[in-house]
Amino acid sequence: MNIENAQKQVDDWIKNHGVRYFNELTNMAQLTEEVGEVARIIARRYGEQSEKESDKNKDLGEELADVMFVVLCLANQTGINLQDAFEKKLDIKTKRDHDRHHNNQKLK
Repeated sequence: MNIENAQKQVDDWIKNHGVRYFNELTNMAQLTEEVGEVARIIARRYGEQSEKESDKNKDLGEELADVMFVVLCLANQTGINLQDAFEKKLDIKTKRDHDRHHNNQKLK
């Protein structure tokens, strides 16, 4: 699935299962909450914090998908074609960062 198809799937889901998109500020708060859930899993599972028993069954993939869903909602409701935006960003990063990363002593 490409990003454009994912945006359409989210839009179809909203139309068929939701009443409407939450407003942009609500979705921004929702995105922050979802990113926090990802951060909690990573901090406890891969970082130095101990993982609570209640967190051990949390699915990182599911939480990342929640983040993606809200990002796609925000893109849809603000008229952003994320496929195009992502391709442009990848091109910029490729041109800007190729030599920089290869020459970074910290990455060797």
